[in-house]
Amino acid sequence: MNNELTIVTGIWDLNREEAGDGFKRPFSHYIENFKKLLQVDAPMVIFIDEEHENLIWEHRNRDNTAVYFKNTNHFREYFEFYDKIQEIRTDPEWYQQAAWLTESAQATMDLYNPVVMSKMFMLNDARVFNPFNSDYFIWLDGGITNTVHPGYFTHDKVLDKLTQYLDKFLFLCFPYDSSAPEIHGFTREGIREWVPLRDGKEVEYVARGGIFGGSAKAIEKMNGLYWSFLSGTLQKGYMGTEESVFTILSYRYPEEINRVMIHADGLVNIFFENLKNDSVEIISTTPPNNAARETDRSLIDINETKTSLYIVTFNFPDQLQFLLDSFERHEGFLKQTRNILLDNSTDPKVDDRYKQICEKYNFEHVKKDNIGICGGRQWIAEHFHESDSTHMLFFEDDFILNTPEQAVPFTLCPNGFAKFVPNLYSIIHKIILKENFDFLKLNFTEFFGDNKTQWAWYNVPQSVREEHWPEKPSLPEIGFDDNPPKTIFHNIGNVDGLSYANGEIYYCNWPQLVSKSGNQKMFIDTKWGHPYEQTWMSHIFQLTLTNDITPGILLASPFTHERHHHYDGKLRREN
Repeated sequence: MNNELTIVTGIWDLNREEAGDGFKRPFSHYIENFKKLLQVDAPMVIFIDEEHENLIWEHRNRDNTAVYFKNTNHFREYFEFYDKIQEIRTDPEWYQQAAWLTESAQATMDLYNPVVMSKMFMLNDARVFNPFNSDYFIWLDGGITNTVHPGYFTHDKVLDKLTQYLDKFLFLCFPYDSSAPEIHGFTREGIREWVPLRDGKEVEYVARGGIFGGSAKAIEKMNGLYWSFLSGTLQKGYMGTEESVFTILSYRYPEEINRVMIHADGLVNIFFENLKNDSVEIISTTPPNNAARETDRSLIDINETKTSLYIVTFNFPDQLQFLLDSFERHEGFLKQTRNILLDNSTDPKVDDRYKQICEKYNFEHVKKDNIGICGGRQWIAEHFHESDSTHMLFFEDDFILNTPEQAVPFTLCPNGFAKFVPNLYSIIHKIILKENFDFLKLNFTEFFGDNKTQWAWYNVPQSVREEHWPEKPSLPEIGFDDNPPKTIFHNIGNVDGLSYANGEIYYCNWPQLVSKSGNQKMFIDTKWGHPYEQTWMSHIFQLTLTNDITPGILLASPFTHERHHHYDGKLRREN
């Protein structure tokens, strides 16, 4: 058995016989076609309702088949966009866009879009689980043999030829009438917003959802992009099917995609015929124009930046090692930075271990006598100010960078944002350069709260509180307020599939990327002899209100506060 390629598929009874006229099909129709697909002699990952598991073992062996159970209720209870999809699909303004849409599966069936929009996530799950140690993964719809003769798979063995086209992410696309007012229910207005084409051009092709895939690396990146665009478009009320989001991706990231055009009827059988005859043509990966690239990526070369990575540590080299282990799983961190370790340790027995770690990871070892977290933060700001670096990253040794395994769908922070972001180092630099942010906070959800709440309200002077929050001028007598002011966000942007916001973003000591000019305004122009986090939060927030500082924040939570080694709390110092 050739394990190079794993087929990923699934089948569910969505009661399609209750769909609108022209879209009805009995589940038995899908079962018969699914049985034909199961005949393929290749490694296969199958997602299925447990009650239909018997279908699999009637036709396949356990040595080349991995089964993961997902029942239909899974898509109602755990698919994070389920409620938003129901809100849109039951809105007359949406389903009355076109006559056909009223009776369509995505309009009449509550689970149709949650299931088809989960296919990318299940493909990525298969990549993460990787039971057959494959390099490539391809999604095939469970009912694909309805339009594709199974002989292509069982007799012609066309899948053996497929991997040469999977170095990038593969999408099959078909021409689409550019005069149509929508794409699968996704309005043309919305498409223009998410695919900014020039000179009045319209999207002219649509990416298919019956077959797609790529290398493990390509899937990892595309999954992150897909989640971000699916979330962003739904939140703005735009919805088609998974193919609408695939289409956006294919236009915005042509350099990441191998695109193959099929006939205008949208049937994918022609692709397999061409695969059989070695006549598949890959479309050039040059963007159709520079509009999307200029808007989304700003042609920014992050190699022009020079970033210093600062870490504050205290008494536990194993805690530092745990942090660095997480950094090693992410391209850019450690390898593309000037690395400085501020060692606040008071235990001389750990000195040698810290020196070993610094030698291994090319860190400059700066030993201080417990100048505290904020004292260390101020020292770092002054060190960075005098350096030739353009940006700095600041961490304490218990801010762990989440690993790729946390890319599995539904592993989200409490605010519903992704806890893993592919290519994070590159993207955050593109964001801060594109927007000219003074600082970019790298986590939306924090240990004691999150950035929905405006925590600066607790710390600014009373005069600022009364002026800026006249409806909420008084602090609670004890503890935290039950209804504190919310953070005001101004705009949301997106770079390489990662969304971010600007606005009245408060400062705190969580991970952030800081520019040279931002550092000066935040920590150098005004200094305190004994700084506290609350002092900086108040000071920087007031500079934000006067537009002297421009902050941003990721709409993601790629770091987790995770301390494995605990010191005596009496030893902890702020400054």
